[in-house]
Amino acid sequence: METLALILAGGRGSRLDLLSEKRVKPAVPFAGKYRIIDFTLSNCSNSGIYDVGILTQYLPLSLNEHIGVGKPWDFDRRDTRLTLLQPYKDWYAGTADAVLQNIEVIKRTSAKYILILSGDHIYKMDYRKMIAHHVAKNADLTVAVQPVPWEDTDRFGILTTDSETRITKFREKPKDADSNLASMGIYVFNKAMLIEALETIKEPDLDFGKHIIPTLLKNREVFAYVFDDYWKDVGTYDAYLEANLELTSTVDKIPLDMYDRQWRVFTKSEEMPSVKVGSKAVINQALISNGSIIAGEVYRSVLSPGVIVHPGAVVRNSVILNDSEIMPGAVIDYAIIDKNVTVDFNAKIGYGDDYSANKEKPDLLSSGINVIGKGVHVPEDTIIERNCRIFSTATFSSKTIKTGTTLK
Repeated sequence: METLALILAGGRGSRLDLLSEKRVKPAVPFAGKYRIIDFTLSNCSNSGIYDVGILTQYLPLSLNEHIGVGKPWDFDRRDTRLTLLQPYKDWYAGTADAVLQNIEVIKRTSAKYILILSGDHIYKMDYRKMIAHHVAKNADLTVAVQPVPWEDTDRFGILTTDSETRITKFREKPKDADSNLASMGIYVFNKAMLIEALETIKEPDLDFGKHIIPTLLKNREVFAYVFDDYWKDVGTYDAYLEANLELTSTVDKIPLDMYDRQWRVFTKSEEMPSVKVGSKAVINQALISNGSIIAGEVYRSVLSPGVIVHPGAVVRNSVILNDSEIMPGAVIDYAIIDKNVTVDFNAKIGYGDDYSANKEKPDLLSSGINVIGKGVHVPEDTIIERNCRIFSTATFSSKTIKTGTTLK
């Protein structure tokens, strides 16, 4: 095998807040039946890369259980290798530090190229094309980049290239960018080059964007690979909800084609019965996963496996995760509801015209989304207004939860 892929999957994903309270960000469910990391793993499998190391750290149990021996992605064959790599001395201090702590894995491989990937982005990409570009340019390092809106350049590492796609400048989150090519956090290194960089660049929080790329730009051949297809970081509530709901669009407008049989997205599926739709159910523009029972109304929403929507219940513009139950008369609008939540009779989640930001986390919730933590029981007749965070340990002492409230 010419390529070893190392997937960085240990980040907490603090901006996902409640959703990453008990699981690492790559293990967060997405698009109904999938997990976020399924997209990177499926890209590796579809690209014919079967030597894969997954660097885990924060709350790894859920992720480890999901991946197992890698059978859904065809990583359990005799000629494949899937390795889960945990920190054994200190916590990973940066993206490159995580790889440095596992440098023996790189030194022992016979692969020529090391592919560094993130486990928490949503996209479909043939890595073979990027590696071919790397080889054709005789590069030491190739960075995948994507054009982003100019108003968003201060959120990314921005690269400037010449006519040959050679990177001439790299700036981290610039306020006055002269390019809109953003680093995707995907890198192809020549093996020897990566080992040299990791062992000679001395920083306590060694990071690819902050330290490795700027250093190699001084005297190495560093090129960009432009990827202009769908790619999204779902690291905020707004991005997560938007990316899920985009998948409910009509077939000709879906930005990410989940139905392409030539490039499947694989996952570990639960053995559950088919979706059941009641005689009075109304479903419009929705993704409904296996094991769900819909007897109420569902509009522009994504439901994970085992969700029950009872008669008289209404779900709009929401993502509801596994095995949650929406009781008769309950109304849910613009919400993210974690696993095993019960929304009791006539409760309302997403109510009123007050969109004031969450008082404790205004930077996380300001657009009207409510987030309900894992296992919460929302009592009957309860009204939850807007921009509320309801933790799994919350106690309801009032029938009305005002806009911007956090219950813990």
